[in-house]
Amino acid sequence: MVFNSRHLLALILIALLPISSLSAPAAGAFPPAAIDKVAPWVLEHTANGARADFLVVLNEQADVSAAARLPGKIERGRYVRDALWQKAQSGQRPLLNWLSQRGIAYRSYYIVSVVVLTGDRALVMALAARADVARIEGNPHIRNALPRPVTSFGGAANTVEAEQSAMAEPATAEPGITYTRAPEVWAMGFTGQGIVIGGQDTGYQWDHPALKPHYRGWDGSTVSHDYNWHDSIHSGGGSCGDDSPQPCDDYDHGTHTMGTAVGDDGAGNQIGMAPGAKWIGCRDMNVGVGQPSTYLECFEFFLAPYPVGGTPAQGDPDRAPDVTNNSWGCPSSEGCSPDTLQAALDNQQAAGIMTVVSAGNSGSACSSVGDSPALNAAVYTVGALNSGTDSIASFSSRGPVTIDGSNRRKPDISAPGTNIRSSIPGGLYQGGWSGTSMAAPHVTGAVALLWSARPALRHQIAATEQALNNAATHIPAADCGSSGWPNNTYGYGRLDVKKAVDQTPSDAGALSGLITNGAGTPVVGASVRATAAAGQFATTRSGSNGRYSLALAGGTYTVTATAPGYLPYLTTGLSVLADATNLLDITLRIDVPVTLTVPYVSYLPVLIKLSGP
Repeated sequence: MVFNSRHLLALILIALLPISSLSAPAAGAFPPAAIDKVAPWVLEHTANGARADFLVVLNEQADVSAAARLPGKIERGRYVRDALWQKAQSGQRPLLNWLSQRGIAYRSYYIVSVVVLTGDRALVMALAARADVARIEGNPHIRNALPRPVTSFGGAANTVEAEQSAMAEPATAEPGITYTRAPEVWAMGFTGQGIVIGGQDTGYQWDHPALKPHYRGWDGSTVSHDYNWHDSIHSGGGSCGDDSPQPCDDYDHGTHTMGTAVGDDGAGNQIGMAPGAKWIGCRDMNVGVGQPSTYLECFEFFLAPYPVGGTPAQGDPDRAPDVTNNSWGCPSSEGCSPDTLQAALDNQQAAGIMTVVSAGNSGSACSSVGDSPALNAAVYTVGALNSGTDSIASFSSRGPVTIDGSNRRKPDISAPGTNIRSSIPGGLYQGGWSGTSMAAPHVTGAVALLWSARPALRHQIAATEQALNNAATHIPAADCGSSGWPNNTYGYGRLDVKKAVDQTPSDAGALSGLITNGAGTPVVGASVRATAAAGQFATTRSGSNGRYSLALAGGTYTVTATAPGYLPYLTTGLSVLADATNLLDITLRIDVPVTLTVPYVSYLPVLIKLSGP
């Protein structure tokens, strides 16, 4: 394109215009369709000339459903990363050009096609008027109610901070580790070896004696943080500052949670569930304060890690973690939309990464699981037990999830979450910590143990959840709109990782696939049953993406699938190979009622004359 001097001058003048000059006159003058795209939090925080951080969500989002048909995590991870990256590169180009021409700073993401920036109401409405913009959501600063040492329990005020000295070094594994039966799995020779845990939190002291031997970046003599650490805090305070080139924790919380997942210093501090696993980390909070954008950035890093100081373009999905621990929340009460993280969580799941999250500390009210990511279907949500008992901690959030209208049952499972002792920065250990933040890493570590013991379950998320749910010590409850088990207080009950290992055949193979209707749309909640010749069977349901997975002993099976409104599916003689991923996609046909129409026939009366003798 050729520009003359008048064109060039016009472009320069446009670039120099203040952002407010992008505005149409008054709020009432904006088209209703544009206003409807903007979250109330954004409108509130850009009133009276104020500026706010917000997320621009693009209309074009990648469809990664085909990943469900791929056999393993490497293949799925590469496919998902490439599909998301390519869609974001093409779909965001017009918007990014528009922003660059006006000198507006931004940061773009691809795990969900989102652009994050700061501006006033004028910029918000100019963006909302664009056809390529789906919606504009807030990017609030979220002060997570992160547990520090807690000494009192009762209601939503269970984040009382109280100084408490470190407990004496124990002679055995921590009580929560023993209560969920991790040492019994260690005795079988399985400690989480071969599994990588990712943690996004307040950061980590990587060289803490309980964490250093298990950090993926440490080879025993040298350390490399490339692909193993990312800091999503780009303008921070606290002891870590911003863009820390090495793992750093400015709030103690992350070091404590990772200790419960993998910690063991080899000198008696057996604080972690899976000491044979490796870990990598991402800081998503600045002195305990995060944003939707920092959470998205960590999920993006885990999808395809890249070097310190590098860019997502260098991301390598082959180095993605197997399971992630997320002991934080993004509450709608502070401006975080329930939908903001949904696509990122779905895409993590599609890539074969299991996402474990804490239920939140807003109990004991029902429907208090109201923060993302705990409320989402694509995550495994963990409630907190009073340690050493099968009673729910008073602060543990309950279901059902009502904020998004789903009435979804949550939590999924429960684990010890009171008076937990673990690692803290400074190479120290501290007890007395309580919260669902402490419960979640018990489950994260249990996933690593299960996957090291039963490799066929690796990255088969639905089958893994099924194994943990079936093996849990079922705890009935009759409140919060549910009864028996599973329920909205304990989920399926207390984590029992030894039983999960025992109940999963050592020669298990994974049967998984995608359930769709005739139009190719995923069918959610379909019942799948696989029955062996000897009569043994296993059942599960398809998830929010239509994907299902079962752990089965090698053999021949009859598989059925049913869902309301669809005709039953049946296949016989299906061979399932041990120690392999066996794929079976299922298409359910819509059950169309058949109406029988009987033709109307008009008969004329017939006079019959009877003759007698």
